[in-house]
Amino acid sequence: MTPANPRRAAGTDRAARTAGLALAAALLLAPSAALAAIRIDIEGVDAELRRNVQALLSVDRYKDRDRIEPDAIDRLYRRVPGEVADALRPYGYYEPKVTTRLEPEDKGRNWRVHIAIEPGEPVRIDEVHVEVRGPGGSDPLFTRVAEAPALRRGEPLRHAAYEQLKSELQATAATWGYLDARLLRSELQVDREAHKASVFLVLESGGRYHFGPTSIEQAAIRPGLAARYLRYAEGEPYDAGKLLRTQFALDDSQYFSTVELNPAARDPETLTVPVVIKASSARNIYSIGPGYGTDTGARITVSSLIPHVNQAGHRLRVLAQVSQLVQNYNIQYDMPFGDPVLEKFSLQFLTQTQYRSKGVDTREVAFRPALTQSLGRWQRSLFVSIAREQTFERDLAANTFDIPTAETLVIPGISYSRVPEGYLGEELFSRTLYAELIGSHFDALDPATGQHAKVSFARLDLRSEGVIDLNRDWHVLLRGELGTSAVTGFDALPAGLRFFAGGDRSVRGFALDGLSPVAAYDVRVLDPVTGLYSPGTIPERVGGRHLLTGTIELERDLPKKFGAAVFFDAGNAFNRIGDPLAYAFGVGLRWRLPVVTVGLDVAKPLHAPGYPDLPGPRIHLNISPKL
Repeated sequence: MTPANPRRAAGTDRAARTAGLALAAALLLAPSAALAAIRIDIEGVDAELRRNVQALLSVDRYKDRDRIEPDAIDRLYRRVPGEVADALRPYGYYEPKVTTRLEPEDKGRNWRVHIAIEPGEPVRIDEVHVEVRGPGGSDPLFTRVAEAPALRRGEPLRHAAYEQLKSELQATAATWGYLDARLLRSELQVDREAHKASVFLVLESGGRYHFGPTSIEQAAIRPGLAARYLRYAEGEPYDAGKLLRTQFALDDSQYFSTVELNPAARDPETLTVPVVIKASSARNIYSIGPGYGTDTGARITVSSLIPHVNQAGHRLRVLAQVSQLVQNYNIQYDMPFGDPVLEKFSLQFLTQTQYRSKGVDTREVAFRPALTQSLGRWQRSLFVSIAREQTFERDLAANTFDIPTAETLVIPGISYSRVPEGYLGEELFSRTLYAELIGSHFDALDPATGQHAKVSFARLDLRSEGVIDLNRDWHVLLRGELGTSAVTGFDALPAGLRFFAGGDRSVRGFALDGLSPVAAYDVRVLDPVTGLYSPGTIPERVGGRHLLTGTIELERDLPKKFGAAVFFDAGNAFNRIGDPLAYAFGVGLRWRLPVVTVGLDVAKPLHAPGYPDLPGPRIHLNISPKL
């Protein structure tokens, strides 16, 4: 222990006596049981030290009480110098000079406490000795911890940094299999007179353990399939992170309602750790949820999941989403193989009907087998889409549809997804990078000539989205999409294979598919006087060959699951490289509830190519259930 400083003790006694006399005089002016709000002024230290001082002050915890007896204020005030010293010591200030003053206010009904602090010269680190003995002495895992930048010679002493270094050494040993590790020495020596501190940490690592045999108790799927979910192998060095990833992989498989994964008692002779896994089978999942989006209107989503159709782990998903503007129906049958976390063969049947613009609707019916494989940090999907694409042109005056043009397409494709660190195959709302290439050659009806023509096309779509955490509360969302196509006979290409921009997930401030090249459609206009139809034209957005969109959004987390955002969106769909982009600026509010997420954005277009006038602000509301 470091001996007490007699000069400091004498100074503290004199300060206490002076404060006592001031307090006694003040009490003569105060009623015996007055209302006693307390105000505290702290001077002489930076914001970080001030917060720690205030957190340790007993008087601060009583400052908002309605009534405090005068003798209670006396006791609290006398504690101030010692509590200030305790608050500064963890930051390396061992000899502060603390001056306090207590003043009555409002005729003794309230009190003001003045605290002036001179921290003095800080204690600085003079020596850091961190040693790992035993088999782990040369392990770079410990080397990285020992070279912690917070404990360097000449830097001010921070007790928290010392405790953190000690904890990280022990946590590293426990995480990476040095399960018999123990600290032989942990000392923080402080020389107050010399203002120097020395750190001594010596860890005996012991041998590194390895994974032993794993027993899996479950009845949902075949034992061999369950074993392929393990993120480690018997005989590998023990790694608590791989155990956690195994837990997540089994949970995310949706085969099990509960998963218990526990390391068994370790064997110090063989340096192995057996693992026991117990899992109970999951039941079928059914869900229904309403929602709303400015891109879709009011909607309802119904889904069901049969997580294990058989012992081979086949899975069946059914999803129906019906809204005012879009109707989607999707049936998907998945068959895992290889690494079942990331690899599967899927059979998908889907239909989508979408009202794309004022005069054009599209409907797609498709059957799509796909093979998804893992390639290191990439996930590849090979697929063939056998699709029936129909385009309906609406007679706006008569509110009827012309005979639809329909094409049957066989479209092979390939997609790559860059998977983030720790990805286990779960459904992601966004991917760090997604690339899709499709193409086909087919016989199509050219609406311009009314003749059939051979159409070939290749279409590349690149999407990326990511979040940069500036700190715990501030985040930057970046999102972008780049699309391009090479087409012979573009007029005959179905609308579902063209590019459109605008909407909640594109350029806000514009309607869904509200940005693209414009073409004039023939319509029949009803004369209300004669009751006869006359020919006319109406401009419609028909989609483009290329697409470019981008978003930058700054978000701030707020209490009660709220969040606020400001954003800038840019983009367009166009036929010629270099055509102008649309721009919009806006603000948004996020409300993350247990069962739904509510997003409300207000966006104002700043530049709107293809529009005769600049549109006004547009509200984007999205209420999505968490299925």
